[in-house]
Amino acid sequence: MIRGIRSLPRTVWLVSLISLVNDAASDMIYPLVPLYLASVLMAGPKALGLIEGIAEAVSSVLKLFAGALADRSGKVRAWVIAGYGIAGFARPLIGLATSWPGLLACRFADRVGKGLRSAPRDALISLSVEPGQRGLAFGFHRAMDNVGAVVGPLAAAALLAAGLGLRNVFLLAAVPAVVVLVLAFAVPEPERPAASSKEPLRWKLADLPAPFRRYLVALALFTLGNSSNMFLLLRANELGASATRTTLMWALYSLVAALLSTPLSALSDSWGRARVLTVAWLAYAVTYLAIGLLPVADWALWLAFAGYGAVTAALEGTEKALVADLVPRARIGSAYGWYNLVAGLLLLPASLLFGEIWSSVSPFAAFAFGAGCAFAGVVVLRTWVGPTGRDAN
Repeated sequence: MIRGIRSLPRTVWLVSLISLVNDAASDMIYPLVPLYLASVLMAGPKALGLIEGIAEAVSSVLKLFAGALADRSGKVRAWVIAGYGIAGFARPLIGLATSWPGLLACRFADRVGKGLRSAPRDALISLSVEPGQRGLAFGFHRAMDNVGAVVGPLAAAALLAAGLGLRNVFLLAAVPAVVVLVLAFAVPEPERPAASSKEPLRWKLADLPAPFRRYLVALALFTLGNSSNMFLLLRANELGASATRTTLMWALYSLVAALLSTPLSALSDSWGRARVLTVAWLAYAVTYLAIGLLPVADWALWLAFAGYGAVTAALEGTEKALVADLVPRARIGSAYGWYNLVAGLLLLPASLLFGEIWSSVSPFAAFAFGAGCAFAGVVVLRTWVGPTGRDAN
C-alpha cells in the first residue's frame, strides 16, 4: 500500500494537501458551532437542523450543475479554485454573527463554495488515476482531509485554553484560507476531450447507467438517517462534555478516520466496493445506537467517537470509488454531481427529522431512526444494486 501511495500522481497529492489545510480551517471552528449557537446565539436543536439542512441542500444542487458544466467544458480546475476561495473566506465571518440567521448566512456561503468544488474535485481525482487505484486515491485524499480535521480541533482547543473567545477562534480561520487558495492555483488541469459548447447541458439522471441510479437509491436511504455530525457534538455537550472535551473528541474521531481511510478504502479495490460499504453502513447503525444509549460523557463516549471515525474511514472513499466504477469517463463530473446532490440534499430532511425527533421524543429515538435508515440502505444495496466488479467474484 505504501508503494501504491507513493505512485499516486502529483495531482492527487496536491488536492489532498489542499484538503488537509482546508479541513484544518473548517474543523477548527466546526465543533464550536453548536456551542456558539447554544451559548452565544441562544438557539437549540431545531435551529441547528434548519441551518445545516438548508446550507447542505443548496450546496448539493450546486454540486450537480458544477459537475455537469465541468463535463461539458472539459475543465475542472477553475471550479476547484472558486469553491475553495468562497468557502475559505466565508467561515471566519461566523465570528461576526449576532443571531442564528447570521450564522445561517455564513454557513450558506461556506456550503456554496463546497458545492462549486466538490464534484469537479472528485472528477479530478478519478481522472488522474487508473481504475484499480480509485479506492486507494480516494482513501488517501480522505485520509489527508481527516488529518486536517485532527489539526483543526487541536488548534481550536489550544486557542481556547489560551483564553481566546469563540469569536476570535472563528476569525483566525482566515489564515489557512489564504494558504488553500495559493495551493489551488497550482492544481494542473487533467487532459480529456471537451464536449462541444453547442451541445445541451447533460445533467439528467436518466442519461446515466441504471446500476448507478439504483446505487443512488441505496445511498438516499442511508443518507436520510445520516444527519449533520453537529448532532453528535450536541449530544456530547448534552451528556456533560465541556467545550474543550467535545473538541478533543472530534479530534479523536478525525484521527481514527485519517489513520484508517487509506487502508479501508483501498480494501475496496481488492475485496469489492459493495462488500466494504455493507460492513461500513451496518457498523454505522451500531455506532449510532450506542451513542443514543449512552447516559453520560465518560470513556464510552470517547470510544464511540473513535468507532464512528472507523466507520467514516470505510465508507467515504469507497462510496466515491464506486461512482467511477458505474459510469463512463465522459460523464464522471455529472455522476459525482448526482452523488453529491443525493448525499447532500437529503441532509435537509435528515437534519430536520433528526432535530424534530430529538426535541419531540428523545435523543435515543433520533439516533435509532438513523440506524434504521442505514440498515434499509444495506438491504437495497445488496438486493437491488447487486454485485459490481470484484463483488461478483
